[in-house]
Amino acid sequence: MTVRYEASSIPGVGRIAIPFFDDVRGGFAKVFGAAALESAGISFDVQEVLWSRSQTGVIRGLHFQNPPTSVAKIVFTPQGRIRDVVLDLRAGSPTYKAVVEFELNERNGAVVIPRGCAHGFEVLEGPAITCYLQDGPFDPTTDTGVRWDTGGIAWRTADPVISDRDKALPRLDTFESPFGPDGAAHGG
Repeated sequence: MTVRYEASSIPGVGRIAIPFFDDVRGGFAKVFGAAALESAGISFDVQEVLWSRSQTGVIRGLHFQNPPTSVAKIVFTPQGRIRDVVLDLRAGSPTYKAVVEFELNERNGAVVIPRGCAHGFEVLEGPAITCYLQDGPFDPTTDTGVRWDTGGIAWRTADPVISDRDKALPRLDTFESPFGPDGAAHGG
């Protein structure tokens, strides 16, 4: 059951390609393999696992935690189908404000999201369960984001369901990043 890491155009962001097996009982997959990430130079120590359930037409994000409690994430979808997006917020990064997208479902892997990147998704087929492996604890005091509709993402959902919290997040064009090019705090 070999797990492979496939890099994207944003450094540190990529897909974990997983083996998926079907038989008369159903399906089976390995969604995380530390060795595959380590061979790509990525160290990831799982500290918390969270999940959300969302209906078709929901958009969540674009979320991250500010330093000093920023976290890296690995995201996968064992039920439903989502369009997962990652926005680079690392000031000074060659891909600052760039976006990459991945379609996720039970068969096609997980997305690695480093510190300093915002994460969001839209549900294409729901209900969708989205699981988040984090390398640090969720901290509601530093949990924030940028508005879902200001990152240049061409969302497919015409009339999305958005939380009041996500509607109130700052616009990307007024956002001052606390992250340096390596995802740590400026000067950190």
